[in-house]
Amino acid sequence: MPTFPAGLTWSLRSTALLATTALGIGAVFYALPESGTTTDGDPSQASPAAIRVDQVGYAVGEAKQAFVMGTEAGLSRAGYRLVDEHGTTVATGQVGSRTGTWNSKYPDVHTVDLSAVDVPGSYRLELTGTASGSSPKFRIAPAKDLLTPLIEDNVRFFQAQRDGADVLPDVMHRKPSHLADRTATVYATPHYNEDGTQLLDTKLTPVGGPIDVSGGWSDAGDFLKFTHTTAYSTADLLLALRTAPHAAGLADEAKQGLAWLDKMWDGRTGTLYAQVGIGAGNDNVRTDHDVWRLPEADDKLDVKPGDPDYLIKNRPVFRANEPGAAISPNLAGRVAAVFALAAQSSAKSDPAAAKSWLNKAAAVYAKADTEPGDELVTAFPHNFYPEDSWQDDMEFGAAEMSLAAKALGDGRAAGWQQQAGHWAKQYIGSDTKGTLGVADVSALAHADLLTALKTGGDSGTDSVTPADLQGDLRRQLDDGVNRAAKDPFRAGAVYTDFDSVPHTFGLVATAQLYGKATGDHHYDAFGAQQRGWALGANSWGSTFMIGAGEVYPHCPEHQLANLGGSLDGTGEILRGAVVNGPNAAEKLAELNTFPTMKRCSSNPGTAWTDFDGAKARFLDDAGAWQTVEPSVDFTSTAMLAFALSQN
Repeated sequence: MPTFPAGLTWSLRSTALLATTALGIGAVFYALPESGTTTDGDPSQASPAAIRVDQVGYAVGEAKQAFVMGTEAGLSRAGYRLVDEHGTTVATGQVGSRTGTWNSKYPDVHTVDLSAVDVPGSYRLELTGTASGSSPKFRIAPAKDLLTPLIEDNVRFFQAQRDGADVLPDVMHRKPSHLADRTATVYATPHYNEDGTQLLDTKLTPVGGPIDVSGGWSDAGDFLKFTHTTAYSTADLLLALRTAPHAAGLADEAKQGLAWLDKMWDGRTGTLYAQVGIGAGNDNVRTDHDVWRLPEADDKLDVKPGDPDYLIKNRPVFRANEPGAAISPNLAGRVAAVFALAAQSSAKSDPAAAKSWLNKAAAVYAKADTEPGDELVTAFPHNFYPEDSWQDDMEFGAAEMSLAAKALGDGRAAGWQQQAGHWAKQYIGSDTKGTLGVADVSALAHADLLTALKTGGDSGTDSVTPADLQGDLRRQLDDGVNRAAKDPFRAGAVYTDFDSVPHTFGLVATAQLYGKATGDHHYDAFGAQQRGWALGANSWGSTFMIGAGEVYPHCPEHQLANLGGSLDGTGEILRGAVVNGPNAAEKLAELNTFPTMKRCSSNPGTAWTDFDGAKARFLDDAGAWQTVEPSVDFTSTAMLAFALSQN
């Protein structure tokens, strides 16, 4: 994710100091449900333990697993009871098997299997016997009832991220922002030092414009806009619409992303624009990441060319390619996929519009540079969003164009299907394979290519087979399954990597895509388990989606939430935003701060460090971009996972 300049970091002081800050917002404290006493045996002899559940809840018919952290002496002979909202005990049993060790305070982790309980309702899990503790409340409900509200909360986050004139005032008190994007100047590609932290140009060089790049979504906690992430997120929203057309606001928000991407493609000159705004500068060029403010403040700046803050108000636009030249294939493929998905969605209702979208997809796809250099174009600087694979994007674009062409009776369908198969085979044979997320869309591509193959035609004699595609989807899931088997909380992602939470939601989505494409549902329980980890069944006992469950991030590294929302959970919050989640402990050595940032550090009744383990750390602090900065691609991945898991 984009980072703030290294010179603007700070070390976390005591929360007592933060509570007295002159900025008016102090530390936020919210308590986990307190450890309870037991009625079975002597309560004074019961060992306190922490219970971790999916705080949103479990779907009727799916596997339901909770975890208990404590000492082996306390947990090995402990029991549990499941209590409904009326205080009635509806199930009892013994705490299950030990899954591994965690840290010195909570050395042992055990499971509690609640899969047999399928009666809809609201529940808490309590420990009995040799251990004591009470969980946050959670629901058991049909999947659609459980997950549709989460999708609609995700939509609300996208609404909060809107930029330009078409904002929604009732969402986070938004006001129009960055209206100068309507007449933006195009600049030559900026030059950076090797690690991308310093702009080497003393000034940027104008090369074109004015063009209208207003609208769209701000990318993350900052206000930059990227074709790379917006295309990925818009594709997720359009795919989510297939299974969740009932989700309020989803269709309109997908149109928001689509309309902005349409502005970023100039079919007349064959130019794709890659970025609006700049996030890493120097003493002469101040950037989005050098200030902490509400987005509408940029429009009020009184600046002229040559002023250090000129490009904060008059945001530069950077091109992905010279006019008419080839386009980095990762961008060409995913943008083509989005336009083709738009064609699919309107094929029946508005065939003329669908054909226009398909032709745009074909034009972008045809410009792809299929012999790219060492560095793909994603963002400037590249290290904001590093990516190595691109054949997956080309497969994605070709697969979606083939499906759109079939829906429209377009004769190009067979050729695109064969191209999709070619690129799928190239991806599977590469050494840059990953799992679903902003840097790898192969799971989306494979699933829809399998659909295309089922609807007729073949993928070419030198191309991929359905078995190959299914095998690579299993490869992605098996990587997660193998990691989960070794983790006490059955986490399938890597705790110490960036984007652990969105990668987890990517595994959830992939498990569903695989099941729907093949009819093989033996990964469904794994997918439910991963969703549970991201929504509270982890060592920290927090969901990683704002507003979900009883314990969730209150202090995101997000300027709008920090300056324009509530930091104690009682008012307007950045509901639906998905954050990065746990990260390597050493990456949290320094936190960001700005003079205008409202200090905010939550505390779940005890220090977050009590729950750290596996060389990972989670911190809910306004300066902790490493763990609590949300973004559009994080949230869209979760939304797609929720949508696919509904049925």
